[in-house]
Amino acid sequence: MKEDYYDILGISKSASDAEIKKAYRKMALKYHPDKNPDDKEAEDKFKKAAEAYEVLSNADKKARYDQFGHQAFEGGGGFNGGGMNMDDIFSQFGDIFGGAFGGGGFSGFGGGGRQRMVKGSNLRIRVTLSLEDIANGVEKKIKVKRKVQAEGTTYKTCGTCNGSGQVTRVTNTILGRMQTASPCQTCGGAGQTIDKKPADADAQGLKVAEETVSVKIPAGVVDGMQLKVNSKGNEAPGNGIAGDLLVAISEEEHPTLKREGDNLHYDMYVSLPDAVLGSSKEIDTVTGKVRIKIEAGVQSGKILRLRGKGIPNINGYGKGDLLVHVNVWTPKTLNKKQKEFFESMKDDEHFEPKPESSDKSFFEKVKDMFS
Repeated sequence: MKEDYYDILGISKSASDAEIKKAYRKMALKYHPDKNPDDKEAEDKFKKAAEAYEVLSNADKKARYDQFGHQAFEGGGGFNGGGMNMDDIFSQFGDIFGGAFGGGGFSGFGGGGRQRMVKGSNLRIRVTLSLEDIANGVEKKIKVKRKVQAEGTTYKTCGTCNGSGQVTRVTNTILGRMQTASPCQTCGGAGQTIDKKPADADAQGLKVAEETVSVKIPAGVVDGMQLKVNSKGNEAPGNGIAGDLLVAISEEEHPTLKREGDNLHYDMYVSLPDAVLGSSKEIDTVTGKVRIKIEAGVQSGKILRLRGKGIPNINGYGKGDLLVHVNVWTPKTLNKKQKEFFESMKDDEHFEPKPESSDKSFFEKVKDMFS
């Protein structure tokens, strides 16, 4: 089971943005590879801290994590902190350390200069899922057009930054000599420039290619949730790392079932004879049709609860229920014989309304649905 992000950073759920940033900086400085060379445990803690900060520092991701936990970022790889590339971490969060490790950035593993790693841009797609897909989980094969390095493209070390990807400037101030570093303008921070490229490649040596990507979507996702497939976005030139593929979930409306969180609702209409005499009826569920029994004398508005026939909880807390709403259908037209029958029943005591304590009011039924 993955460790809670708040526990990793040692903060509470009510922590402010400043407190989250401070906690991450403290941990990352403590477990930075420069201070802990060849220490696998420190490296793992460094990666976990970066993973936690990546989520909790983003308002949208933090809200989804607070609601759905780690499952909010699963599917096709998710945000797998344990497998994060160190260059990815440095490129995303290096600026948070200021000059703590040598002139405005990280000096790299074990000291010395390190090349700034460029990351390709992310791609975004929308996937529409049926209620059955959401209830059972599904693996989707998606065709994606992404930029990849063109075959035959070669790169050479940037002459401006000598492959470091950044240019260091020293200025004299009243406080002394100040050193600052900024991305190299010649290579865009990649540390490399194009040596040769084929005619169909762009200025960065990339071309568009279509690829089929497999996305594993866990059961219980909700409309608007976003999953991430690592390294399936656009590639970066040279030795850069690929961006990510962001998959937005869109829920398709079901013809008979209505979703409310993990619960499902079904409107079942029964005839007056079936309501009086009792019957059985086949209804839809997300796992196929089931037949349910209708007791004799059932009242319109009664709710039949089929436990565990709803949607799995995204956090693994079981399944919701299927709530079947009984609606007794009153005929609008009658023939002569039928009219005579009901006329004769007007004063019959069996047709007089006699609500019992078990026949709850509308407001009580609504309260029960949310309990």
